[in-house]
Amino acid sequence: MNDLDIAKATLKTEKISLVIVKNGQIIFKSDRRGIYPLYMAVKECGLEMEGASAADKVIGRGAARLYEFAKVKSIYAYLISEGTKEVFAKTHIVYQTEKTVPYIKNRDGTGMCPVETLSYETETFEELILSIEGFLTKINLI
Repeated sequence: MNDLDIAKATLKTEKISLVIVKNGQIIFKSDRRGIYPLYMAVKECGLEMEGASAADKVIGRGAARLYEFAKVKSIYAYLISEGTKEVFAKTHIVYQTEKTVPYIKNRDGTGMCPVETLSYETETFEELILSIEGFLTKINLI
C-alpha cells in the first residue's frame, strides 16, 4: 500500500477527521473538527509533512492553502470546494474526492465557512496563518 492508500484506509476505519502518512508511517492523526487538526499538524510536523499524503474529511480553500504550504504531495477527501480544486491545480497536488461543492458551508449552513472566507481575504501564507490563528483564538481552540 502506498501512503495515500494507508491514509484513506485509516480515515475510514478509525473514524477520524485527518490522517497524514509519510514513508508508510502515520505522522499525524486527529478526530477533531474544522481547520484545527490541520493547523496543529502544520505547527507540530512542519517540514516533515513535505512529500506526505493526507486523508481529510473536508477540505476548503483555506485548508488547501495549508496543504500547499506544507508541500503535501497527495490528498484524499470526502468533500472539497471549487476553491480547493483551484489551489491544487496550480500546485500540482494530486487529489481524489467523493464530492465537490461550490464552497464549504459554515457550521449552521447559512454561508461560507469562515476559514474558506479568510483564504480569499489573504494573499500570503503568513497572512492566512495569522488569520486562522485569530479565528481559532476567537473560538477558544488556541
